[in-house]
Amino acid sequence: MSAPAKPLIRLEDVKKVFYTEEVETHALSGIHLEIKDGEYVSIAGPSGCGKSTLLSLLGLLDSPTDGSYWLNGQAVAGLPPGERARIRNREIGFIFQSFNLIGDLTVYENVELPLTYRGMTSADRKRRVTDALEKVGMAHRAKHLPSQLSGGQQQRVAVARAVAGEPSI
Repeated sequence: MSAPAKPLIRLEDVKKVFYTEEVETHALSGIHLEIKDGEYVSIAGPSGCGKSTLLSLLGLLDSPTDGSYWLNGQAVAGLPPGERARIRNREIGFIFQSFNLIGDLTVYENVELPLTYRGMTSADRKRRVTDALEKVGMAHRAKHLPSQLSGGQQQRVAVARAVAGEPSI
């Protein structure tokens, strides 16, 4: 019998509090979550319940106020921003609600950009970008700017950018 799979993501008693001069907002309180490799998870709830905050923490865009977060067995909750960015670039494919495409870059360049920070060869980047654009049906628009695309096409480019790096998440 094989050992149980190690969680890809594990949160223990995670809290996130936002502070302003007047108010303290408890966005997340005592979150416990475990996601194993290969599992699909959906996060649902009413507006303002903390879904986006949780995704920001999981995506290493923000840090919890308290609690523990392990990604692939590594504690990541207290890492400095540069280290979080490095891990995010290698491990996490994130699709933003507003897509966050860079208007002055072509579709190809937008998908390639995160790969340039990995030290990949030009040939490897080209293969991954081409494959990702083909998967989302946007290879024929590789030389276009985001402003020349419909909203749905921009979304597909954002998906291609998220999967081109072959992230574990």
